[in-house]
This record gives sequence, C-alpha cells and structure tokens, in this order.
Amino acid sequence: MNAFVTLLQAVATEAAGAGAAPRSAEPQLLDLDGTVFLMLGLFLVLLLILWQFLWKPYLRVRDERVTRVEGARDEAAKLEAEAATRLARIDTSLAEARRNGNTEMAKLRSEAQVREQHIVSEAQTAARAMLAEARAKLETTLAAERTSLRTQTNVLAREIAEKTLGRRLTS
Repeated sequence: MNAFVTLLQAVATEAAGAGAAPRSAEPQLLDLDGTVFLMLGLFLVLLLILWQFLWKPYLRVRDERVTRVEGARDEAAKLEAEAATRLARIDTSLAEARRNGNTEMAKLRSEAQVREQHIVSEAQTAARAMLAEARAKLETTLAAERTSLRTQTNVLAREIAEKTLGRRLTS
C-alpha cells in the first residue's frame, strides 16, 4: 500500500512539472494500511447492530403508524359513506313524510270543504224554511189585518157618510 501512495506522489510531482517537490514533515492525510480493513469491519459490525436495534424498530414503528393512519383514513371514509347513506335515507323518509302530510292535509281540506258545503246547505235550507214560515205568517197576518181594515173602512166610511149627510144610512 505504501508503494501505491508513493507512486501517486511521484505522479503528482511529475504532473506539476516542478521537478522534485519539497517534502513536508506533516503526516499524510490518508494512510492506507491494515487498519482500513479493521475500520471497515467495525463499520459493518456497527451497521448490523444499528440495523438490528435502531433501524428495524424504527421502520417497524413507522410501518405500523402508516398502517394505523391508512386504517383510520379507511375507517373515516367508511364512516363518511355510512353517514351519507344515512343522511340520504333520512332525506328520503323526510320527503315521504312531507308527501304523506301534504296528502293527508289535502284530504282533510277536501273533507272540510264537503262538510262546510253540507253545513251551508243545511243552513240555507233552514233559512229558506224560516223565511217561508215568516212569509206565511206575514201573509196570514196581512190577510187578517186587511180583513180587519176592510171592516173598519166600511164602518168608518158609514160614519163619515152619516155625519156628512147628517142622517143615518141603512144598508
């Protein structure tokens, strides 16, 4: 590995064209030796441990939450559809009740009109009977009064004639 790093340094120096680059006393930034495999192994072990104890539970909880949320949405949609169905059923029942009420009201109005006509007819018949009876009574009274007036007229005319003539009239 060190040979590869040295080769890279040499290629970089050649590319710069400055000839020999001065060496610094600073340690190299990337040291590729046997510890790379150890770090890679530790990374993989840490990855497995974190996968088992962190990511798996997190993903399971997340999936459960998504499932619960979707279940709640499905339940809400189901309840909303059921509520819409119930509302439609109630609206239908209400419309039918209104129709029945209007039909019943029309029937009652018709019966009331028939009854009103019957009562008015009876009242008119009774009024006509009372009027006919009153007219008959009036006619009877009028005839009696006319007879009485005729008699009184004859008597009065005789008295006036006797007073005018000064003598008694014989009939």
